[in-house]
Amino acid sequence: MIRIHGIKLNLNEDQDRLQSAAARKLHVSADDIEIVRIARMSLDAREKPVVYRVFSLDIKSRRSDDWLIKACRKSGLQYSDEKTERFEISTLKKSENSLKRPVVAGFGPCGMFAALALAEYGLRPLVLERGGCMDERVASVKAFWNSGKLDPECNVQFGEGGAGTFSDGKLTTGTRSPYAQWILEQFVEAGASPEILYLQKPHIGTDVLRKVVVNIRKKIEALGGEVLFNCKMESLLIEESRICGVNATRTVPGNSILNEEISNSHSSARPEAFSIQTDTVILALGHSARDTIRSLYDQGLIMEQKPFSMGVRIEHHQALIDMTQYGALHEDLGIGAADYKLNVKTAGGRGVYTFCMCPGGYVINSSSAPGMLTTNGMSNSGRDSGIANSALLADVLPSDYAAEYLPEGVDPSHPLAGIAFQEKYERLAFELGGDDYCAPVQTVGEFLGGTPLNNSIGNNPDPGTSDMTDQTATGSDTLNQLNSGIPDSDLSNHLDPGIKVPSFRPGTHKADLHKCLPDFVADALAEALPLLGKKLHGFDSPDSVMTAIESRSSSPVRIKRDSETLQSHINGLYPAGEGAGYAGGIMSAAADGVRIAVKLAENISQ
Repeated sequence: MIRIHGIKLNLNEDQDRLQSAAARKLHVSADDIEIVRIARMSLDAREKPVVYRVFSLDIKSRRSDDWLIKACRKSGLQYSDEKTERFEISTLKKSENSLKRPVVAGFGPCGMFAALALAEYGLRPLVLERGGCMDERVASVKAFWNSGKLDPECNVQFGEGGAGTFSDGKLTTGTRSPYAQWILEQFVEAGASPEILYLQKPHIGTDVLRKVVVNIRKKIEALGGEVLFNCKMESLLIEESRICGVNATRTVPGNSILNEEISNSHSSARPEAFSIQTDTVILALGHSARDTIRSLYDQGLIMEQKPFSMGVRIEHHQALIDMTQYGALHEDLGIGAADYKLNVKTAGGRGVYTFCMCPGGYVINSSSAPGMLTTNGMSNSGRDSGIANSALLADVLPSDYAAEYLPEGVDPSHPLAGIAFQEKYERLAFELGGDDYCAPVQTVGEFLGGTPLNNSIGNNPDPGTSDMTDQTATGSDTLNQLNSGIPDSDLSNHLDPGIKVPSFRPGTHKADLHKCLPDFVADALAEALPLLGKKLHGFDSPDSVMTAIESRSSSPVRIKRDSETLQSHINGLYPAGEGAGYAGGIMSAAADGVRIAVKLAENISQ
């Protein structure tokens, strides 16, 4: 079997024409080749408004691979014939000396896929998730976005599926993992579109992802695993540098746990304290479990500072991005909403870039701690809100932790100084937004010191009239609401890129964003905006809206682990995923979780 690249179809051509298109490129008969599967599909808009779909195809010949390779070489078609081993979960029999039931702390992408792989191995993992199940979580988030009443234990960061549940569900990653295809297949089996197996930029969408996450959890349970919601790991039980269990609290009556694995459990309306005996713990905490990370540091875990990023969310009309990227509206082309990925270096060498771009999405309130405010981006599977947003971030290095940027008394060299840094500016954003979880917003023109063109941003209408968790409006409907009087046919010449009503809930207040950003971050964003506008027309429009603060693109701390055993200096303890500093997105976090599970299985089989 050979993989060939660069097979193009017009947007109006059906995919059943791929075989004849591949044969034409190879200068062979279509009867001589057979398409095994589509390996990758991307879009080519270099001739906009003409857009092509470009495919990589796994094909086999009715003759031989050597004949097919010769045809590729003769035609000048790019191909690859390297053999890649497919990752498969194999069934292992537990020996008498095998590990006890492993505990996974956290049920975000890392913990979820670690638990799934462990369950496939027959190891019956026990997952502790501090937040609620999906139904509880959706209700809690909806109430927060509509009223500003935060549940610190069940929110956008904590609960079934982790922070990834309330996101775009993007499955792109810059890391190459042997587990990636298996992870995608699990998503599809659980209800995601089969297209994610080959799209260059696959995504699931928040609305579909909620169902997918629940189905993956049900599969874990069917395989003997157990997920305990509203259960928070409080500390580790360690004897002679080896894990022997965990201490946890359970805030509501929930799932059962095997009696022999629990001690000191007692019934009470207050949080129940209990301990679990185990010799294996996977720390899949996520980047927002700051209290747990501090507790683990106090127990002696070795941690170190690491770079992260900070900035704002920036919003434009999706139509502006479509016209810039495609030369036409995506609805007219019959394809998905256009996206972008931009980066520049300032004169001083600081990186500024866009991250987690959400076509047809929303800027969301992803706060998880009282008195602190942070944002993120989200979109549903249809990406049809009519608004595009992305994080606009500047690099933050440990060397930036001067005393002036930290809360009073924090040592800039402390391993957890980055957490204190984030918290300081999240508190400032909360105060700047009015102390009620509304967000501070500002136009690009105002941020750069110019005259604002749009004086209507801020102070959203009654947030109860817009429920982002059940958004059904189409992109064109939303666009018409925001741009009444502008004919669709004339958008390319007259589109106002400014957002009249920011999508953030429960509301926004106009403010000077410089007051909730470190000055070196604000200066870097100001320098970068015109440069980014040259790369993407309209990006730096004076009327574009910026919402603060985007502070949790990644963890500012790394829990150290051995590169071979993947364990910390505590035997049986496996730091993993984003919270431990080893991932930066759904796919990389999931892959790190699977990697840990495979390592555990290897230890058992030896």
